[in-house]
Amino acid sequence: MFVQVIQGGVSDAAALKAALERWKAELAPGAAGWLGSTGGVTDDGKFIALVRFESADAARRNSERPEQAAWWNDVSSLFGDVVFHDCAEVETHRAGGSDSAGFVQVIQGRVTDMPRMRALSREMDEKFGDFRPDVIGGITALHGDGGFTDTVYFVSEAEARAGESQEVPAELREVWDASTALMEDVTYFDLRDPWMMSP
Repeated sequence: MFVQVIQGGVSDAAALKAALERWKAELAPGAAGWLGSTGGVTDDGKFIALVRFESADAARRNSERPEQAAWWNDVSSLFGDVVFHDCAEVETHRAGGSDSAGFVQVIQGRVTDMPRMRALSREMDEKFGDFRPDVIGGITALHGDGGFTDTVYFVSEAEARAGESQEVPAELREVWDASTALMEDVTYFDLRDPWMMSP
């Protein structure tokens, strides 16, 4: 899987959502290798989306379509500065992404020791299922420079908040603390109205 992360401040969330729905209806049928997307706008007007493709080549071919360029030319006026992260290394957790999620939290930051973080992530996937049943799954997209975008799919925001308020059990505390210690410059994006699209 290849993921392109797109983010930036947006001036009109409703207009952007309508533009994405138009993309789904008119452009998605010709986007070979497109697997789906998850996005939304935070309460303070920040847009972030993960667009999933079968490969980097599929993403490139989509970007090169004239109709895609024309659509983006129209939509880009809704943004301030836009940042893109092309992520060739992607990891899924539990069920991965889910269009049934009622709440999505996107976490961005940097990792000081990526091999160690990968090992801890596998351990967390094995151990945390019973502790956090509110988590459906997740997708981690690595930026290639130590940065990451981690997208977590929850059953609902209420259940997510209840889950995060729990004390981490002693048998899980070591791996939790070790993984947290490897992250820096962490930013959270709460998508209370997640926009999901699939082919």
